[in-house]
Amino acid sequence: MREAEFYKILQGEKDKIECVLCPHNCKIVSGKLGICGVRRNQNGTLTAESYGKITSAALDPIEKKPLYHFYAGAKILSLGSYGCNFHCEFCQNYRISMPIKTESYQQLSPDEVAAASKDLISQGNIGVAYTYNEPLIGYEFVKDCAKLIKKQGQKNVLVTNGFILPEPLRELLPLIDAANIDLKSFNPVFYDEIGGKQENVKNTIISAASQCHIEITTLIIPKKNDSHEEIAVLSEWLADIDKNIPLHISRFFPSHKLRNISPTPTETIYKLVDIARRHLRYVYPGNC
Repeated sequence: MREAEFYKILQGEKDKIECVLCPHNCKIVSGKLGICGVRRNQNGTLTAESYGKITSAALDPIEKKPLYHFYAGAKILSLGSYGCNFHCEFCQNYRISMPIKTESYQQLSPDEVAAASKDLISQGNIGVAYTYNEPLIGYEFVKDCAKLIKKQGQKNVLVTNGFILPEPLRELLPLIDAANIDLKSFNPVFYDEIGGKQENVKNTIISAASQCHIEITTLIIPKKNDSHEEIAVLSEWLADIDKNIPLHISRFFPSHKLRNISPTPTETIYKLVDIARRHLRYVYPGNC
């Protein structure tokens, strides 16, 4: 277990510390976890409890992240842990992303991750993708691994919800070569419902776009975020940053707590793709 970065002792609040990694700014009582389910107040020290605990690992095509404009045709070692700082009812990886500790993991050190990544070069591997659950809540492990991966000349990829505060993001971005960031909706109320704030995610997208390759994914859920007006505003906002940012408009399938909603009609996805292409050069339908 590693001491976490980005926290402060709260003066005058007995047994509490404040995590300042993500915008939740959790004030955590001794022995308890933050909202993410992985950062614990251990007798006045914030610990990164999920450090090195890998629940999922695969050598994936880079397009599966999805990244279509970054080393197309390559493969990347993809690693996930557990926990998340959102609570999306539609989560596709809810078995590991919900903030419930799982015992089904493999313990790996950053050195072991780097060695595995290097060994897979012969199979087309270009580096490591931190994915499957929300990687930024495991910030310390991602950063420690990313330093080694960068040093051996390979690539670091983030697949993230983008819900992080500016200071830790600034420290991490120089190590990151590409990111796929979820922009789940362009409606602030949608983000309120899943336990986040839209403005924080938008700020992450702006910062990342200035330092590494980025692509955006929006999962379209019927009657939640599927209006023509919303995708038009979303894509226009992205175009103001850079018209060349690829946008993946993905199809929803029933999962987790939203099993009573039908899959997104394919015609809805293609219509929204057409609308987004009025503003962006590269828009792709997903899971159709």
